[in-house]
Amino acid sequence: MLDSETKRRIDSCRDILVGKVPDPKSQVEQITIALIYKFMDDMDAEAEELGGKRTFFAGDYARFGWAQLMSPSLSGFEVLNVYSEAIQKMNENPGVPPLFRDIFKNAYLPYRDPETLKSFLKEINYFSYDHSERLGDAFEYLLSVLGSQGDAGQFRTPRHIIDFMVEVMNPRKNETILDPACGTAGFLISAWKHILKTNTKKTAGDKLTPDERARLAASIHGYDISPDMVRLSLVNLYLHGFTHPRVEEYDTLTQDEKWNEVADVILANPPFMSPKGGIKPHKRFTVQASRSEVLFVDYMAEHLTATGRAAIVVPEGIIFQSGTAYKALRKMLVDTSLVAVVSLPAGVFNPYSGVKTSILILDKRVHKQTDKVLFVKVGNDGFNLGAQRRAVVNSDLPEATRLLRSWMVSPDKFEGDGVMVQAVARSRIGASRDFNLSGERYIQGTVYANQQWPTVSLSEVCSLQRGLSYTTPELGGEGCGTPFYNLKSIKRQGTPQKPDFKYFTGEIKDKYIVTPSDVLIALTDLTPTSELIGSPKLITDSIKAAYSADLGKVVFKDDRVQPEFLYQLLRSTQYRTYIVTYSHGANVKHLQSEGFFDFKIPLPPIEVQHQIVAEIEGYQKIIDGARQVLDNYKPHIVVSPDWPVLPLEDTCDIQRGKFSHRPRNEPRFYGGEYPFIQTGDIVRAEGGSKITYTQTLNDEGLSVSKMFLPPLVVITIAANIGDTEVLDFPCCFPDSVVGLTPKVGTNAGFLELMMRLQKQHLNNIAPQAAQKNINIEILKTLKIPLPDLETQRAIVAEIEAEQALVAANRELIRRMEAKVKASIDRVWGN
Repeated sequence: MLDSETKRRIDSCRDILVGKVPDPKSQVEQITIALIYKFMDDMDAEAEELGGKRTFFAGDYARFGWAQLMSPSLSGFEVLNVYSEAIQKMNENPGVPPLFRDIFKNAYLPYRDPETLKSFLKEINYFSYDHSERLGDAFEYLLSVLGSQGDAGQFRTPRHIIDFMVEVMNPRKNETILDPACGTAGFLISAWKHILKTNTKKTAGDKLTPDERARLAASIHGYDISPDMVRLSLVNLYLHGFTHPRVEEYDTLTQDEKWNEVADVILANPPFMSPKGGIKPHKRFTVQASRSEVLFVDYMAEHLTATGRAAIVVPEGIIFQSGTAYKALRKMLVDTSLVAVVSLPAGVFNPYSGVKTSILILDKRVHKQTDKVLFVKVGNDGFNLGAQRRAVVNSDLPEATRLLRSWMVSPDKFEGDGVMVQAVARSRIGASRDFNLSGERYIQGTVYANQQWPTVSLSEVCSLQRGLSYTTPELGGEGCGTPFYNLKSIKRQGTPQKPDFKYFTGEIKDKYIVTPSDVLIALTDLTPTSELIGSPKLITDSIKAAYSADLGKVVFKDDRVQPEFLYQLLRSTQYRTYIVTYSHGANVKHLQSEGFFDFKIPLPPIEVQHQIVAEIEGYQKIIDGARQVLDNYKPHIVVSPDWPVLPLEDTCDIQRGKFSHRPRNEPRFYGGEYPFIQTGDIVRAEGGSKITYTQTLNDEGLSVSKMFLPPLVVITIAANIGDTEVLDFPCCFPDSVVGLTPKVGTNAGFLELMMRLQKQHLNNIAPQAAQKNINIEILKTLKIPLPDLETQRAIVAEIEAEQALVAANRELIRRMEAKVKASIDRVWGN
């Protein structure tokens, strides 16, 4: 168990780093490197105490020893220089074994603040290498911060799901165990602990001989495409007792050097995000596909021994997608190795992903003993399905484990209860030729997917409760009374804690109180041309709040409709097209309730509603996350105190554009071959997208303007002051834009980044006026840190790589919004 003091120390390390290293993954890397650095010194000290010699910090590397690093005689900058040099050189240290050299490969210190480093190392100094399980637990806790989804679609598997899968697989001491997308090695460590536990008399694994323990450690191995994940998994395994952990950097889908290696047990939650254009795999897969989820499952099915077994987390697409590759994969699994499908609740991976998942259980031995597949439905995994995933009672996992273990021991004698599990003949699964693996499809009485659902009018399933009427004396300021939702809440999807929300000071009846999963509807709108009328809001906040009289709360007559499902239908194009015609009033629009209640909705079974909501919420989480990236990303440059700081005019020529507002109103100047950049073009491009132009000048326009040549940085000096962009084509621009032509020794991209960082400063110092603007003289007051050209180019390349990832979020949002619409359209039968 992780003790509270160790947890506090790890949290403290992260708190110290967060100001300089905000990315959780980078924090984990810095803590990992520092811990291993300290532990190597601990092992050297232990060797000396036992009469041996230092090996890690010996010879030329003795000056990097921990005691020397922590010496009070060293200044902050001396400590920073020593530590920075040490971690960069450690992978060349002949006294360091290959495992540790791999850990230090490409290691560097990403900040130059001596006070931060000294505080950080002081916390690391409290840790010591004592060969105990405590360190492994501590590192597992540290790795838990890596839960957010990665670039390749990987996200952390909850520990209880890992342990559940291992318990079902029941790996043994003489078996080989593989995770071909191992991340931080969670499955491998859980399998190791399981085998130790099953071979314990008094202390963990004491029934294993030294040879058996060594053979077991050598039989547990993993691959990962990310060198960072490989490094972390090596450390994780080492701290759990593996002196020579076997994890290699390897692309399971495109490399084939390990194709002939097989395993008795495979456990994995592989990443399921395919890059644009798909995967380009090697030619040895049975199923021809370009989707990573198909290829990973195919790989694992093909790399089991003749009696091997596997447990694989898969997204719901594997279960029922109709694409040719998906159907071919399911057919191959059903024909060769699939023995069970475990359906997990939609929120298992919250808060990182709301995507519905299942676990495929493969077992080649059991497959030969039965002609059926067991479908297991887990409704409660021991945690609620909210973002915080708080523990709850009555988990289905212990019973699911018992049933699956019983099935895999002797399927011919299996007796399920028919509620949580159902065995279905393989012939029935293949009857429709799509080999759909959704358990609900085969339960007697369940409506099949893609069937035309019956429709009901809203009046059959719900009514509307109008909200709270109030007078001005009954209102208070923030915190003075009960907050309530109003039209702004619908328009902004806002929360009642915002300052412009009202607070009611009197008593409020229960019918005016909302709780999570309540649905509110806009009954009025002060804007005659608005389409806000009838718009819904789903309550997700647990704060006690009421709602105003311009809103109505949906009151459900029975449990035939899930509130979240109705909310999604009320956001659909079908509903919006219908409802906007059911409003009346000249200045103040009101919803005609009969029109609302006459609206007909499709009504699938409640289980199908849950699946649809889970699918849409999964897409919405991705959209929300991508929008956060777009909203919050700002390029960050660590400015070294060694860089010279120069006046802006020493780094570039500063020239104002030429084309005033008067010529711009003359149509005769436009429509030629010369690009004309306007302030709006720069505003749209600012933040990472490539600048484009919508206007051109002809020869007459060029005669009253001026052509600027690249490379060039443009900056707006009116309206949106300080928006910048690099231009790589000749163009003209108006006098509301200034062009900065870099001088020798200045990179245009670096200059643009530095000017972007000045945006807030320029707005602060702009003279106060009806329309704020600045001039060239104000720009000349700026000073720019300017490192050597190579450093500038390296920084620009790094930022451009970041911006490419950020820009990809725009496309991700577009795709996910299309998926949301497609999901709702399918419900309507479109």
